[in-house]
Amino acid sequence: MKLFVDSEFLSPYAMSAFVALREKHIQFEVVPINLAQGEHQSLSYASLSHTLRVPTISDGDFHLSESSAIGEYVEEIYEGMALYPTNVRSKAKAREIQAWLRSDLMPIRVERSTEVVFLKRSPPPLSKDAQAAAAKLFAAVEAVLPVGRQSLFGAWSIADTDLALMLNRLVQAGDKVPTRLAAYAQAQWQRPSVQEWVNMPRSAQ
Repeated sequence: MKLFVDSEFLSPYAMSAFVALREKHIQFEVVPINLAQGEHQSLSYASLSHTLRVPTISDGDFHLSESSAIGEYVEEIYEGMALYPTNVRSKAKAREIQAWLRSDLMPIRVERSTEVVFLKRSPPPLSKDAQAAAAKLFAAVEAVLPVGRQSLFGAWSIADTDLALMLNRLVQAGDKVPTRLAAYAQAQWQRPSVQEWVNMPRSAQ
């Protein structure tokens, strides 16, 4: 299998796919794609990803883009660590969280890009819109994360990794984050598969 990711290893979605494959103990090759040079728009890459996006996997003659689709695919095809809860309702909630993190909270994603997390950038204070998005994020996590737990559903899931990254955009920028949520994000960050991505070589560092 091949996993195509951005060459600077900054994409939160590439990270999600990388962690999913590592947790499944799938043997794969990481193939960096230089987005700044437009390598994702080449004809050769278009033959792998119709959407011209990363991450993309090539599993033999099957090619798939979008991190959530990749996670669901390897969950169904490969044995190993479960990426999603086995309970149907919990699994649906995990997918809800993933979809929400990918489609909402734009002010946080803009003002606290993953450069803050992976390149240790020091951003300016949050705008009012970003503060409102952060409050929305905190309220949602407080509602879904059981008190005293360090995972959403009693055991790790890929939704934990995605959620921890969103929270760590704020934690690592020095923004005020509720203690319980910051501790959850930091605990999730210590997972070996996550740390492997965090420590990828980045030329911009």
